Amino acid sequence: MAATGTGTLIGSDPARRRARERRRSVARAIRRGLLALLVLAAAVAVVLALRPRPVPVDGAVAARGPLVVSIEESGVTRVRDRYVVSAPVSGSLSRLALDPGDAVREGDVLAVIVPALSPLLDERARAQAEGRLGAALSALGQARAQAQRASSARELADRELSRVQALAKTGALSTQALEQAEFDARMRAQEVASAEFATKVAQEEVRIAREALGHDVAGDRRGLHVDVLAPASGRVLRVLQKSAAVVQASTVLVEVGDPSALEVVVDLLTTDAVQIVPGTPVRLEGWGGDRPLAGRVRRIEPSGFTKPSALGVDEQRVNVVVALADPQETWAALADGYRVQVRLILWRSDDVLKVPLGAVFRHGEGWGVFRIDGATARLAAVTIGHRGETEVEVTGGLLPGARVAVHPGDRVKDGVRVEER
Repeated sequence: MAATGTGTLIGSDPARRRARERRRSVARAIRRGLLALLVLAAAVAVVLALRPRPVPVDGAVAARGPLVVSIEESGVTRVRDRYVVSAPVSGSLSRLALDPGDAVREGDVLAVIVPALSPLLDERARAQAEGRLGAALSALGQARAQAQRASSARELADRELSRVQALAKTGALSTQALEQAEFDARMRAQEVASAEFATKVAQEEVRIAREALGHDVAGDRRGLHVDVLAPASGRVLRVLQKSAAVVQASTVLVEVGDPSALEVVVDLLTTDAVQIVPGTPVRLEGWGGDRPLAGRVRRIEPSGFTKPSALGVDEQRVNVVVALADPQETWAALADGYRVQVRLILWRSDDVLKVPLGAVFRHGEGWGVFRIDGATARLAAVTIGHRGETEVEVTGGLLPGARVAVHPGDRVKDGVRVEER
């Protein structure tokens, strides 16, 4: 019994030893594997830590769609045919009964001007005026006497001419004597005409001298007046002289026009105006209506002007006149001097390949974009066409559906890893 137990213990020891060795081998393999994984993880962590991080960018898609190239600027409406009515003569203006917006017809009386009263004369001025009147009367008498003397001389010359002509027919006088008599008759006739003109001048001098004494306030002149008439039918736009007053000739009184005949005036930079031609389509926005209005460029004025910008920089500008194309019922609320936002359309297409304007930048002598391939930025040379306000047409170097970086910045280079925000 004892021998049998001892043999069994000794026979089973190698098996236990091999099992123990296997366990130890597995444990060592596991430890080595864990250590290798730990080293690999540490190496990966170091590589990831040292590797440059992706540059964040804004992405966009190159897609086909409509593109409009336009110029936007503020404009002002104005009546197409504006009539500025001024005083035709100096005098006393009656108070105007018209107000802005009142309708008038061509030929209606807008205002009445009567002669102004003569100024009051002090004693010295009256004495001087009376002296000028006396001198004028004396000059008139002298002119009349000269006219009578010239008339008598003409009668004598005419009789002498008749005698010479009769003698010349008989051959008693020479042709030279006849010509001299005819010359004397013509001279006397001209002297009579000159004397008559001098008499009229003297008469006017007497009238002026009498007027200076205040004789113009007599009853025969109280009914004199001048009516200021409306030059055309329309409405009163502005009343510049409402109250009664003494006005000088050419003083502006009212402005008349037809508000239903409106146009829009927009001042553009001369560098933009050279791209505009008559007939260019226009959209009027921001005028207060429900939808934009259509229009066409009617005229580009031939002369520019200098106008300071909001920053105080002098700019050369020119007025562009736009005619409204929509029916008057659609913009009936507009009137003279209203502000509108004008968009002049230079070019339009309904199907072009386009990208955001911020995605395109100068590359050498041409243009380029950064195309996003997966997570990498690739520099691509492109050819651009028309440029709108926010988008640009791409005519070559890019396919529809390609993603591009918008405003990439200096950190984005060819081959750099990027990530879209």
